[in-house]
Amino acid sequence: MATQVTVTERPASTGEDEIRTTLEANTIIRQNVLWAMGGGLLPFPVLDVVAITAVELKMLKELSALYEVPFREDQAKSILASLFTGLGAPFVGAAVTTSLAKAIPAVGYLSALLAVPAFAGAFTYAVGKVFHLHFAFGGTFLNFNPRKVREHFAREFEEGKLVASKVKSESHTS
Repeated sequence: MATQVTVTERPASTGEDEIRTTLEANTIIRQNVLWAMGGGLLPFPVLDVVAITAVELKMLKELSALYEVPFREDQAKSILASLFTGLGAPFVGAAVTTSLAKAIPAVGYLSALLAVPAFAGAFTYAVGKVFHLHFAFGGTFLNFNPRKVREHFAREFEEGKLVASKVKSESHTS
């Protein structure tokens, strides 16, 4: 007597789900790095920071939706501020000064045109990467501790500088 075998569709394995989610998270991060860099091109001081922050909040909302984590804008803003100040006084001072330099006609804007988009891209990249990992391991906005991720964030920020510079060079060649 022959045994009858039935083939049924299997749900995607956990590994496949993780790969798919990681690819989606990386796409979200990359798109928002580009938007943040675009926000850095705005010619008005402070308005550029507002635009970049809006992009980062949008990215965090998209990542939290991907990982089914409740999003709270007030918590996200507080975390962004903590991560920014956690980079240290030299970075914070340079970022603020560069944005304000846009108020100086011609020379100020041209120098800021190079620096602000790169900083925005690197910071957005680091925020995205840190939260991707945090959410992937079951974290939420409530249990995110900026102090505990400070070193990891700094490493991602350095990698983000390379990513932003690559994006900038790609845009000049297209």
